[in-house]
Order: sequence, then structure tokens, then C-alpha cells
Amino acid sequence: MNEKRKLHLKKYYIHPITTFLLASIGIIILSAILSAFGLQATYNTVNNATGELEPHLITVNNLLSYNGLKNLISNATRNFAGFAPLSMLLLSLIGISVAEATGFVDAIAKRRVKKIPKYALTFIILFLGTISSLVNDVGYAILIPLAAVLYEINGRNPLLGIITAFCGVAFSSAVSIFVGYTEVNLIPATTTAAYLIDNTSHISLTSNLIFIIVSSIVIPFIGTFVVEKIIAPRLPKYHFHDRSTGLTLKTSELLLSDIEEEEASKLSKERNEKRGLRSARIVGIIMLAIYAYMLIPGLPGSGLLLDTDENIYVNQLFGKNSYFHQSFTFLVMMMFVIVSLAYGLAAKTLTSDKDIIEKTSLRFKDIGMLIVLIFVFSGFIAIWKASNIGQIITALLANLLSYLKFTSIPLILVTIVVIAFAGIFVNSISSKWEVFAPVVVPSFMQANMSPAFAQIIMRVSDSITKGITPFMSFFVLYIGYLNLFNENKSKPYTVNNSIRLINPYFLIIGISWIILTILFYIAGIPVGPGVSPTI
Repeated sequence: MNEKRKLHLKKYYIHPITTFLLASIGIIILSAILSAFGLQATYNTVNNATGELEPHLITVNNLLSYNGLKNLISNATRNFAGFAPLSMLLLSLIGISVAEATGFVDAIAKRRVKKIPKYALTFIILFLGTISSLVNDVGYAILIPLAAVLYEINGRNPLLGIITAFCGVAFSSAVSIFVGYTEVNLIPATTTAAYLIDNTSHISLTSNLIFIIVSSIVIPFIGTFVVEKIIAPRLPKYHFHDRSTGLTLKTSELLLSDIEEEEASKLSKERNEKRGLRSARIVGIIMLAIYAYMLIPGLPGSGLLLDTDENIYVNQLFGKNSYFHQSFTFLVMMMFVIVSLAYGLAAKTLTSDKDIIEKTSLRFKDIGMLIVLIFVFSGFIAIWKASNIGQIITALLANLLSYLKFTSIPLILVTIVVIAFAGIFVNSISSKWEVFAPVVVPSFMQANMSPAFAQIIMRVSDSITKGITPFMSFFVLYIGYLNLFNENKSKPYTVNNSIRLINPYFLIIGISWIILTILFYIAGIPVGPGVSPTI
């Protein structure tokens, strides 16, 4: 009887929607318990006006109280409507759907994607995920569904594309090929913290440039090995579907039918396809030129996407109020839509406006579960943030770090581990660094390490655990797309299973980040132009 019962329990899978509902209730109850025990923490920030440390007391909010429940109920709709992953998801799906409906994706796939070796495609997706943090979290919304489509067209499991894209974005969240959004968030806190030791300290925008360029190439190379050799073999066999007929095909049959269709295609169709791609290329170049003009300050009618209230150009481009930063997903969506329409008109794949609208809507017919999941998840994230539990854990860890007296490599290792652990509970890199910078930067400077190198520790720590925490807002897109492309609906990808899929990537890339950081320190490799790891 016991063996039968165990077997029965193993066949039951808790859907992520149920998990996050139960977790939300659990956090509300936990907040009441911790509030009753008076859990609180104090952390220091640097006052910009005085340059001195300023203490902040943070307590647990009792969400089970009258006011707590009232606020949760009254803000539920606002939390859902203002949840960034929702709008970014819908915008990205519109762009990808139009590209599929016009045949633009298939045309690109035939001429480009299917010619790319699988290792090269995986590296490209991981690299694009790494550099996507240059702007904001757009990589989660655009690259994950795009990678699923590209892998499926390439005759591979789209689940692998989802995992690859998510890992590329999440586990390299604080580096990119050039300075951008992360610098805007980190440098102010690094500078003010450095002033506690030396008020002549200066952290330039390029102070981490060499490190982020090297890591944005090295990490995807290592990640490609992990994805192809460890993760890919663990995925279930995927049965491909003909989107027009709904028939299930084996991978070999899919590729064979594609080859036969390409061989049997008429010369006129080939000419139309080439004409369409030529038109798409021209329109794409024109749109990029227009976007570029919108980012140039000081010319007639230019700078439309810049925040002109800022004095520094990087802040104009990547600051919180930057129009470029806020509308980047929309800009990418418009690029997809207009370039795809240009292809469809020239290739004569568009018969009418009704046809394109009907085909575009096909991609949305199966996302009902994803919308419900996002609604529940947005409430879960709002409840977690409102409780202050994550912030208190972060503050306590910062206080712990201030009492630990290490130098050199032990200081580097302990700091990375502590901040990475805090990253499980607090997602925002700027929020974490605001708490940790007044502790980490002075301790590193007293250990003869530069403020710029201390900032790299924050980047590395944030990247290590970003992908394994369900408290990260865009985790919902990863787990949602896994279930969207999951063929066995009776066996959904749970929160636990979704994290287990990427555990090999988390472990190996985490170790790689630490080794790379220590290598820069030991070898004295400049982390930026003229900036050494040591003072």
C-alpha cells in the first residue's frame, strides 16, 4: 500500500499557478508572524548632501492586518496592469506574430537559421542574452519567445531555446558589451561609498568596460558547452507540429518536408522571396537610421528618445526617465512589424488586412494560461515586496558582512557568496547595491582593492543567482513559456522542475564567474581603461 501511495504521489504535479497562489498566502501569514515577533533590521546608506552614513530602520509589514489586506485588495488590479513582464510579453508577441504571419521568419530561417550549426546558434542566443542587459530586461520578453521559434524552425526542441535564452539573460544580467543601464544604476552608490574612505575617488562610466567585454564573450562560450552537453540531453523528446495542418511530425520528417518543399517551390516564389527580403533589408536600414537620429542630441528634430533633463548622455539614454529606455520593447516590436510588412508586401504573402490580422492572432490563442499565471505571479511579487521580508534579509546580510574581517581572495569569495544569496530575495541590483555599497566599497578599499573592482563584485554576485530565484519578476516568462511549449499538459513544469532544468548552468557558470573575477585580481588585469583591480 505504501509503495502504491508513493507512486501515486509521484504522478501529481502542482501547477505554477497553484504554487504562487499558495506561496502568496504563505507570505501573508509569515508577515503576520514575523511582525508579531518584531523582526527588523537597520542598514546604512550614504547621505549625498553630507557624505555621512545615514541609518534606516526597516520592519516587517503585517499583511494580515486590516490595513495590510485593504492595500493588497485595492492594489491588485494596479499591480497586474502595471506589471512590466505583461506589457513586454504582449508587445514582443505582436512583433513576432506579424513576422511569422507574413512568412518573414520562415524566409529568414530557410536562408540563414538552418545554415547555422547548433553550437553556433546556442552561442549566438547566449551572447544576445548577455548583451541585452545594455538597455533593461528586454531580453526576457523578446529573446525567449524568439529563441523558441528559431530552435523549432531549426528542427530542435523549442524548450531548449527557452532555457538557453533565459540563462543567457539571467545569468549575465549585470554585464554587456558596452556601458549602459547597469552603470547608471551602480556608479552613484559606488561613488558615494568610496567617498567614505577617499573623497577624491572617481568611478568613470568605462571603469568596468574591459571586464564586461571579456566576460560577455567568455561566459557564453562556457554556457554553450553546458547547454549542449548537459541540459539538451535531459529534455524530453519533442514532436514538431505543422502549424497549418496541426499534424505531428518527427524531426527528420519536418526537415525532409522542408527540403522537398524548397526543391518543389516555383521560380516565381523564389523571386518573390528574394524581393521580399531585399525590401525588408532596405526598410530595416531606414528604421535603424531613424532610431539612431532620435538618439543624437542637438540636431534639428533629433533626440526624441533622450531625457533632455539629464546632463550626461548615458543618463539621457539609459536613465529611469529616458524615453529610449522606457520604450525599447515597443521600438523593437515596431521594427519587427514594419520590416515584416515590407517583406510581406514585396513577397506577395499578404492577401488582405483580414488575412494578416487572423494569422497574427493565432500566436495569442494559446496564451490564456500565461496571462492567468502572470496575474497570480504579479500578486505574489507585490505581496513579497510589501512584506519587506526580502529587504530585511538583505540588510541583515549586509550587517553580517560588515562584521567579517577578511582581505584579498577570502574577502572576494565571502562578499560574492553573501550578495549572491541576498539576490535570491531582492531582485533589483540598484536596491541591493544601495544597501551593500557602504559596506563593500570601504572594506575593499581598505584591503587595497579599487572601488571599480568592488562594483564588479556586485555585477558578478547579481548574475550568479538571478536565474534561480522565483522572486525575480521575469521568472514568470521563463516558467510560462516552458508550459506553453510543453506537450504533456498533465505534467506541467513546476517551479521546482523549472529551476532543476537550469541548475547545471547555475552551478558551472557561477563557478566560472568566481574564477574569472579572481583571475582578474591575481593577474592584475585592468577591469577598465586605466583602472586596476587594486589601488
